[in-house]
Amino acid sequence: MVEKARGALRLAALDANAARLGLRTGMALTEARAVLPGLLTGEAAPEADADLLAAAASACEMFTPLLALRGNEGLLLDITGCAHLFGGEVGLGTRATRRLQRLGLTVRAAIAGTPQAAWALAREKPGTVTRPGPEEEALLRGLPLAVLEQDAETTLALQRAGFRSLGDLDERPSHMLSARFGEALPAALRRVLGREDLRLTPLRLPPEIMAEKHFPEPVTGLEALLEALRTLAGDAMAALERRGAGGRAFEAAFFRSDGEVRRVSLETAQGLRDAARLVRLLELRIDALADPLDPGFGFDALRLAVLRSDPLTPQQAQLDGSSAAAAEAAEVAALVDRLMARFGREAVQRHVARDTHDPALAAAVVPYLSAAACASWELVAPGGGEEQVPLRPLTLFRQPQPIEVMAEVPDSPPLRFRWRHVLHEVTRAEGPERIAPDWWRLPLLPGAQHLAPVPVTRDYYRVEDARGLRFWLFREGFYEDPAAPPRWFLHGLFA
Repeated sequence: MVEKARGALRLAALDANAARLGLRTGMALTEARAVLPGLLTGEAAPEADADLLAAAASACEMFTPLLALRGNEGLLLDITGCAHLFGGEVGLGTRATRRLQRLGLTVRAAIAGTPQAAWALAREKPGTVTRPGPEEEALLRGLPLAVLEQDAETTLALQRAGFRSLGDLDERPSHMLSARFGEALPAALRRVLGREDLRLTPLRLPPEIMAEKHFPEPVTGLEALLEALRTLAGDAMAALERRGAGGRAFEAAFFRSDGEVRRVSLETAQGLRDAARLVRLLELRIDALADPLDPGFGFDALRLAVLRSDPLTPQQAQLDGSSAAAAEAAEVAALVDRLMARFGREAVQRHVARDTHDPALAAAVVPYLSAAACASWELVAPGGGEEQVPLRPLTLFRQPQPIEVMAEVPDSPPLRFRWRHVLHEVTRAEGPERIAPDWWRLPLLPGAQHLAPVPVTRDYYRVEDARGLRFWLFREGFYEDPAAPPRWFLHGLFA
């Protein structure tokens, strides 16, 4: 495979035959064709390689959640405490190899006490299974210097100095190697020999709680999968109860026998510790999938993970045995959970208040589970008296509607106005409330892009007509400006 690098087409990857004939990665294509005129090439596709490696990683997550990518070359799995589920290290290695082969990969695998030791053995002695101890160290000491993966100049200098294996290099004092080649060389030697364990950084954060089921034979029936899911949900909820917590984010992973992995995730509005309710939500989520859950040749493993949880304490009931507020909140949360499971997280939204006087920016719509802060809602005007007049109308027009003022007093509300061909006689009025644009908030706040900010200063009035209808009016402009006489608009309606 070739790619353009340093101004020329160069070899990016080789098969075994090309390497055996003397070609190497990084060689210019013209030089390679001079060595081998009949060379067959194709264009390298690093994005596709990365996708394939990511698919291989997902396929191997059924063996352990602690999995990392080794650059673009392979995978590292921490199988500590997992091997017994598959009949030991050999059984796990065999199953992992077969699973990757179903993806069309040629696998070179090894098991050792540290990731670096396992990688070195997979490179030079694939199929090796060792444990930390003298035997493993003796095996590692016999490996060639190439497993240290140092630059070409360092490796050539070591070979010219007479070093052929890791054992030869290990016989020299570490400080001498550091003085000549830098600290990277002795550090790599310690890690490959298993004396320094550089732990993995997992590809995905391990879940807080995990329950899984491995089937002796691939399962194709959805009902059998749901039955296993109910058992796993019970185990996960028992673990949450022991912690005094409730799950907020869950993921069900279905591992197909051909290596494909389907994941179904959901979030809840409140901490959840009800196994039956969780399974019902997962069923809704599965039914709503755009790409149905296809079993193919069957699923051979199922995992339920609790990705995030919150403390969950019992609610104190009232003296009459009821807990109205808690029950109402739980009912709303249950409704939100069902809607999100059916339509997706972003489809269920809520309104939040913004700390602004601008009516166009005073509210925004955000996803229900969004962490967006909500300011306090000022529902009633201060000093409203017994009637408690609302501060803002229940209906706010997206675009203020112009009105025709029939009787007008400067700097006061109109005595009479016409809206939609209907004449209204004003009997009561309150104001003005002057509102100017929030210049420090531009550009617009998230969630309010559908509304335009107030362009100029406005004087708002709450008025009531002879029939008891209440309106929210404003005057735009000032009488002192003869070039631009003020205009009147209706912005909202009170109940």
